Amino acid sequence: MTDPRPTSAFHAANVDPAVTDRLVLALDTQAANAGVRRLRAWAHTRLAPRPGETALDIGSGTGSETQVLAAAVAPGGTALGLEPHPGLRALAERRAADAVSPARFLDGDALALPLDDAGVDVVRCERVLQHLADPARAVAEIARVLRPGGRVALLDSDWATFVLHPAGPEIHHALASVTRAAAATPHAGRHLAGWLAEAGLTVDHVGADVLLHDPRTVTWPLVRGLVAAALQQHLVTEEQRDTLYADLTTAAEQGAFHLSVTMFAVVAHRPA
Repeated sequence: MTDPRPTSAFHAANVDPAVTDRLVLALDTQAANAGVRRLRAWAHTRLAPRPGETALDIGSGTGSETQVLAAAVAPGGTALGLEPHPGLRALAERRAADAVSPARFLDGDALALPLDDAGVDVVRCERVLQHLADPARAVAEIARVLRPGGRVALLDSDWATFVLHPAGPEIHHALASVTRAAAATPHAGRHLAGWLAEAGLTVDHVGADVLLHDPRTVTWPLVRGLVAAALQQHLVTEEQRDTLYADLTTAAEQGAFHLSVTMFAVVAHRPA
């Protein structure tokens, strides 16, 4: 039987445990981004989790947002973080314990949620659907576990909005191709509302924010990773790489470096 789990770096079967620290660093860096913080706050406000409710955070990663849900549904509520990667799940458990948070974490698959029908009040799913070949199936699973009146927030990127500057047209096209190829569904952000509607849910709110990087500092880990992949695929030359690195360094010295992608969020509910 074919394994239905996501074929992404965060899928436990595809990740060497040695790279867990790198994943944690990436997630912590993203969590510190002003655009991510704004969009997360926007979604939490519109989800409006209440004391006593059951909340589910799909693809919980380091567990930071599961802890936010746990605080919102206390006292008497339950907040579950679903995370297939054992290293991330263990870290999330440690961080929750250190914060004295009642958030709980479990192994599970977004395409086959290990929960009963109509048993969840609030679902949150951030940057998971872009890693799935069949994201509509995952959204249908969310609809299945939601109680009538239950709410869901989907947050995801649309990699067609990737911008790196300064970069010549050829190398920018190559790097944009790499970002799209890294996701099973690179344009997930634009499809969120449609997937929710197809699953029988009612869309209530649509939002977006730009994940803009510091213009004074080149985000070297991300840039070098993209360029290395482009080199491996023979999309750029070493000469183009060196020129790009020099141009980005000069731009950062002038406060003119630009790296961004747009993330979208949609909040919906299951009709009563």
